[in-house]
Amino acid sequence: MEEIPAKTIVTKSKDTRWFGTHYNMNIYRGCSHGCIYCDSRSDCYQIDHFDQVRPKKNALEIIRNDLRRKVRSGVVATGGMSDPYNPLERELELTRHSLELLWAYEFGVAICTKSDLILRDLDLLKELKAQSPVLCQVTVTTADDSLAVHIEPHVSRPSQRLEAIARLRQEGLFAGIMLMPVLPFLEDRDENIIQLVRQAHDCGARYIYPAFGVTLRGRQREWFYRCLDESFPGVRQQYEQRFGDRYFCPSPRAKSLFSLFTRLCEQYGILYKMEDIVAGYQGGYAPAQLSFFSH
Repeated sequence: MEEIPAKTIVTKSKDTRWFGTHYNMNIYRGCSHGCIYCDSRSDCYQIDHFDQVRPKKNALEIIRNDLRRKVRSGVVATGGMSDPYNPLERELELTRHSLELLWAYEFGVAICTKSDLILRDLDLLKELKAQSPVLCQVTVTTADDSLAVHIEPHVSRPSQRLEAIARLRQEGLFAGIMLMPVLPFLEDRDENIIQLVRQAHDCGARYIYPAFGVTLRGRQREWFYRCLDESFPGVRQQYEQRFGDRYFCPSPRAKSLFSLFTRLCEQYGILYKMEDIVAGYQGGYAPAQLSFFSH
């Protein structure tokens, strides 16, 4: 198994407005989920052999030293570049042990994943929540398992992810859905949004954060178009005609979809605004526990 050298792993966030997180932590490099839209494939990140998951060498020692050196505590985001619950995690348990370190040094965590393996760490997430904010972000872009097989081929099906959210909520954790990207010409249908919001309500999701479109740039675009040609003949031509080489490719139906989405969320009492989501999972802690959030 190849390991990636690293000098630091827990790094300061450039913008704390994104889910109120203060640090980023990526323990693995690359991802084996095979999602056709993944932005982390973009050439700007310079990740060769992206489909091969590789842990960072001495990751836990580096994370421990990074946390120990931080002047202020805060919420550590993980899953932005590589899913922390990839297949290697079942054996290596680096994500699990990193949660133990976050607990030991009194940091909160915001986990973004597409895997129901997150349920393995329910015990640690509950311990973390007892002292610091915990946010569970589960990406679901379609409620249709048969469609997801072609869009996200090597990961838990949407129905399994929704079941994971239900379990997280039953255990008292602040969990919800990252509804992004919503792929133009594939997922941007009223029926998809209606079904997904209703299922989110049924499983008790506290929030849904959407993006009705997709970003495309070098190397990622080529991979995306190749996958479209294989599974959705003709859709690539719709992208090329509509968007050309644009970075952000919004759904032509984005405005009407957002109106439908917000109406449903308000009907079911599901949060969807960033400030409400942050207030929701960071609320309820004593002033001493929240002192770092003002910095």
